[in-house]
Amino acid sequence: MSPPTSAPHSAPVSHPALLAHDLVRVLGGRRVLDGVSLIASPGHRIGLIGENGVGKSTLLRLLAGADEPDAGRVSRPGDLGFLHQEMPFDADSTVAAVLDEALREARADLAELERLGEELARVPEDAPGHRELLGAYAGRLERAQDREAWDADRRAALALDGLGLGALGHDRALGSLSGGQRGRLALAALLVRRPSALLLDEPTNHLDDDAAAFLEEQIRALPGTVVAASHDRAFLDAVCTDLVDLDPAVAGPVRYGGNYSTYLSEQRAERRRWERRYAEEQEELDGLRHAAGVSAHVVAPDRGRRDHEKMGYGHRAGRVQNQISRRVRNATRRLAELERDRVAEPPLPLRFAAGALAATAEEDPRPLITLRDVRVPGRLALDALEVSPTDRLLVTGANGAGKSTLLAVLAGRLAAAGVVRGRRHLTVGLLAQDTVFDRPDRTARDTYALSLGPARAEQVPLASLGLLHAADLDTPVGRLSVGQRRRLALALLVARPPQLLLLDEPTNHLSPRLCDELEEAFTGGPGAIVLASHDRWLRRRWQGREIRLERRC
Repeated sequence: MSPPTSAPHSAPVSHPALLAHDLVRVLGGRRVLDGVSLIASPGHRIGLIGENGVGKSTLLRLLAGADEPDAGRVSRPGDLGFLHQEMPFDADSTVAAVLDEALREARADLAELERLGEELARVPEDAPGHRELLGAYAGRLERAQDREAWDADRRAALALDGLGLGALGHDRALGSLSGGQRGRLALAALLVRRPSALLLDEPTNHLDDDAAAFLEEQIRALPGTVVAASHDRAFLDAVCTDLVDLDPAVAGPVRYGGNYSTYLSEQRAERRRWERRYAEEQEELDGLRHAAGVSAHVVAPDRGRRDHEKMGYGHRAGRVQNQISRRVRNATRRLAELERDRVAEPPLPLRFAAGALAATAEEDPRPLITLRDVRVPGRLALDALEVSPTDRLLVTGANGAGKSTLLAVLAGRLAAAGVVRGRRHLTVGLLAQDTVFDRPDRTARDTYALSLGPARAEQVPLASLGLLHAADLDTPVGRLSVGQRRRLALALLVARPPQLLLLDEPTNHLSPRLCDELEEAFTGGPGAIVLASHDRWLRRRWQGREIRLERRC
């Protein structure tokens, strides 16, 4: 069925706003969200940013209805899409089943339009019920046009192709797909649905350049509301109309109009205003405390009267007493007002404070590791690679080109055909994409100390690295956010720097501020660093060597 050239009602479908009021969520005894409100109107694409653990994913779950707030309320559209919701399919289900579910609403709209059209053709215009039928047809037509229902099958194919899944057989079982493929399939299904509100948690993870550009184009074309938590600075810059910073601020979360570049300058100015306001208020508080508690004693009129004051002493003493009393009362009243509504002290932001990320190898100009004709069937084909003792090497390439596989081979965690020759006693550290700790019940502090040993943990305290807030050190790692767990894994590596540091997508799940600081740490220092990254912001500023892997096997 083709879309009609005209409709009984030409007005577009009205998308409801997504509203959150005064949300509070307590997890593990800690207030992750405390009175957060949000208005997300159609046409607005809102980015959620802030340090790891401030509640970005928690807020998305509350907005989606996947979790319930301890206080506050959410009003959401009926057709809402959430990227991190579990797909209602088991491992035996197929790609085709996911696509059929994504296309179900569009197909239902077309089927209902056809039924209503046939019924309208049978019912005379002056017959009872014709007007109601016409209204039902108009409403369904508007919805179908808004969802581009006639084009849904073609858009499904474009979404799969645009997200790098075009060659994926529709009969493939979900259990046979990688985690990245499943995530991209879920994302494609949401884009096909075109819900009124789309909630995305780190949507560009596992996307290469072409897929990220495709996603940005698709999101900008959506007529409804988009709320996305993302570490991807290039994505935030390309897509967002607003940014909400969940980091502590003087009056709670701050909403900034514009994209990430606009936010950077405005946020720095906002922080300076908060620090200046706090300092001025502290100065005023000190003065008021002095006036209220000290001045009355210093200027008290209990001195003896002089001879020339005999007639007016009592009058003048009373007047002075009244002035002092009024001054003290005013100071006390103002002091009470400030104490009641005082500006919170700006918390010190996390600052990445590790020293060298990698260690110096023994004096020897030869490569740390040499690869020749390396093959991992179906995953990696590399003719030659040498990593020097002070190398800074960026590995890029499309999904499936073998970036993570190469790092695993360099780390000695994956066997490969060909020549893989490393120096004797070479120390290697790998930050993998998936951070898993054996004991999720153990605190971050204890995990750190037991992994490094007490002597090293005391020599390089976890708190000194600027990767976790003091309040999170005694939190079980199972209750830390994904980003906080990656910070802990990074801390374990840099606390005892290896001679060869391997980083797989190091900026995934990390706050933009930490990403900036980590990039600065790459530029200098001893040792060799090899990292694989899709991060376009990072790659634009990369100063070291670069190799690009191609799919060849």
